[in-house]
Amino acid sequence: MSFSTVLTSRPNLYLPKKTQNFYFPIRCLSSPSLSVSSQSKLTQFDLKTYWTTLNVEINQKLEEAIPVKYPEQIYEAMRYSVLAKGAKRAPPVMCVAAYELFGGNRLAAFPTACALEMVHAASLIHDDLPCMDDDPVRRGQPSNHTIYGVDMAILAGDALFPLGFRHIVSHTPTELVPEARLLRVIAEIARTVGSAGMAAGQFLDLKGDPNSVDFIQEKKFGEMSECSAVCGGLLAGAEDDEIERLRRYGRAVGVLYEVVNDVLEAKLMEKEEMEKNQKKGKSSVSLYGVEKAMEVVEELRTKAKNELDGFDKYGDSVAPLYSFIDYAVDRGFNVGDLS
Repeated sequence: MSFSTVLTSRPNLYLPKKTQNFYFPIRCLSSPSLSVSSQSKLTQFDLKTYWTTLNVEINQKLEEAIPVKYPEQIYEAMRYSVLAKGAKRAPPVMCVAAYELFGGNRLAAFPTACALEMVHAASLIHDDLPCMDDDPVRRGQPSNHTIYGVDMAILAGDALFPLGFRHIVSHTPTELVPEARLLRVIAEIARTVGSAGMAAGQFLDLKGDPNSVDFIQEKKFGEMSECSAVCGGLLAGAEDDEIERLRRYGRAVGVLYEVVNDVLEAKLMEKEEMEKNQKKGKSSVSLYGVEKAMEVVEELRTKAKNELDGFDKYGDSVAPLYSFIDYAVDRGFNVGDLS
């Protein structure tokens, strides 16, 4: 995400909890591109309460969506990652927010929101494998393969992808969302996780080519966020130009979050660690340096907000999407504590 949960690993980096109030010098809550009414929405909207409320509902529905069946160990491994207490639920929350932008009942978006979390969790399980990013920790707990073994982790991830698609088809009320829209949602998710999306980003990340950092970040982090926003719009029957605005918005927010992670990590690193990390060439900071990366942050924030300016006609409903942008930079609260 997309918005990631722990920051030790790719696609997530690790930061101690105390860094949630870390000072970040780019503070453009009143971006020049924003209208006065949009700035007002930002100052009045309570993102923490919105996110917390949605997390409660999403967690309950995820619990119901993955009951333990035979063979039990596969389901236990699936549940271990999907129901992790440290999960931010950023993909489903963004999906619901995009759906509600157009005035729909959020109940119609929950099946797709849950599917996005399943797909997100599956991608993290596979990313953490020893043959991939080799990360022992995820979402504040041991990675799936550390607990269940590599073989079971692969199976758990493999099972979560189709379960997500099935959940959309079997649980979305067709009286609220026509089947044609569901087909577009499924196609969007399939594109996101495939060889033109997240898989492409992971492949280039494994190669470690420093010239591919921008592409890697767009595919590994921008794609999930983009997909989440687009799926919400597709469910709601948004116009094609609105879908494309959501696509560009979501991609910018996903990359923005990761670039900020890179900057925060760089500022907390010891010099020796930073030099070692720079040699790997896998982050915005290693490619551009801290100051340039901070400029990239501002460009991405402005780009995302510019896309939302096209939704002013929907009034206050756009406020959650605006707030996600500033949260990606300012980290005003620890989302991992909301689960």
